[in-house]
Amino acid sequence: MSIEVRPATVFDDVAAVVGPKNPTSNVCFCLNYRLGSTEAKKLREPARSAKVRELCHQDPPPGVIAYLDDEPVGWAALHPRRDTSFARNRLIPHVDDLDVWSLWCFRVRPGHRGQGVLHALIAGAVEYARERGAPAIEGYPLDNAGEKVNLTMAYVGTRALFESAGFTKAAETGSVLDGFPRVLMRLDLR
Repeated sequence: MSIEVRPATVFDDVAAVVGPKNPTSNVCFCLNYRLGSTEAKKLREPARSAKVRELCHQDPPPGVIAYLDDEPVGWAALHPRRDTSFARNRLIPHVDDLDVWSLWCFRVRPGHRGQGVLHALIAGAVEYARERGAPAIEGYPLDNAGEKVNLTMAYVGTRALFESAGFTKAAETGSVLDGFPRVLMRLDLR
């Protein structure tokens, strides 16, 4: 069994992993940081799905999808920081003026957890950003020091997960999620 990571260009695959269970919901589809929470919260179906479908056809698409035997099993949001709400986020600092890419949200479908999907997603996201010329990639995970994290709040990943992929801590942030501080982790791709 091998996991393949591809750009998120197929809307149905994105919807299978991060689409909301309730069709009238204004959550998920991983839009809050991509668009900004105010704009994302206003979108309801069918406008929400239409926006995600539009993003899947943009260059670059809104993230990457992990596939196991051609079945979409995982998601990672990935995009140049300049085009996300992280560009203006007061709690997540800018380390320097590099045109970095942000990696900020993960989801693994139930039944596929514990199979290395997260590790494959990070590796695939890093490779995709590198291929696209990103000088660096950064994430904003929880620094939970090994403590148990609510799975719903673990969507940003953990410091240990990023460290296992070669990222190093570049800065503290002012952001806290589920009682844990978030740190800025970075991997230089030059």
